[in-house]
Amino acid sequence: MLAVTILGNNSALPAFDRHPTAQVVTMEDQIFLVDCGEGTQMQMAKYKIRRSKINYIFISHLHGDHYFGLIGLLTSMGLLGRTQDLHIYAPAALEGIIGLQLRVADIQLSYSLHFHPLGADGVIVREAKFEVSCFPVYHRIECWGFRFREVRPFRRVNPEKARQNEVPSSFFDRLKWGESYLRKDGILVENQSVTEPAAKAKSYAYAADTLFDQRIADYVKGVDLLYHETTYLKDLGEQAGKRFHSTTAQAATIAHLAGVHRLLIGHFSSKYEKLQPFEQEARDIFPNTDLAMEGVTYKV
Repeated sequence: MLAVTILGNNSALPAFDRHPTAQVVTMEDQIFLVDCGEGTQMQMAKYKIRRSKINYIFISHLHGDHYFGLIGLLTSMGLLGRTQDLHIYAPAALEGIIGLQLRVADIQLSYSLHFHPLGADGVIVREAKFEVSCFPVYHRIECWGFRFREVRPFRRVNPEKARQNEVPSSFFDRLKWGESYLRKDGILVENQSVTEPAAKAKSYAYAADTLFDQRIADYVKGVDLLYHETTYLKDLGEQAGKRFHSTTAQAATIAHLAGVHRLLIGHFSSKYEKLQPFEQEARDIFPNTDLAMEGVTYKV
């Protein structure tokens, strides 16, 4: 399963019971935290997100509404007796900030904290069942997007055909990865004769704070679900550009250019109380668009 739960969908200022940016991505047995604005811990408690399940945290950039909740989360994990390793992927400067915060408070974490500075686009985490990549977006300071992809076998075994061809069940996992089976009598059972194409691996991309730039479409091409910031409605396009943010129409254009299946929009400016116009403007260009609403889990 691949799913995204929104913890915070607002921009810099909390308003209208909306919180700064944070979301969790669930993939198989893993929970990933993406950005950690102020109030993230309270939102995690409200929506029953287990801190202990988080082993990877991804911070897009060092504007406060995307990471001011992080040090509180890290210390809470220690107070709760966490022992498993925790990995943070973020701009390099964050390592010194965390170190300073821990030193001045004389905090000794009960777990090993591993910091991985972001520096180039490409794969940053690869495990047996998932892969995470980063890519640049175009904000006022260094800022990164993230792409999450399932790693799964690309073939599905047809058990009846496999048995007919005397392929033992102990070999089925290797069949799923495209291997053919050599029987004891020397006959080669071709993989495609006993398997079928499996469902496509699912993917999700998170495009953090950015001005409109068509290069982003190349990094998120073909994903099942794309989150793209929409700080402003389309009539404030000039203001969005000056502040290195995007509008509804611009986010929808990226989704269209990238050929994604579905678009989520968020990071709403606090100048707006009602969000329905965001959804309508984006849908005019990319119909399969939804608002990223707090507490809602979007399954891919």
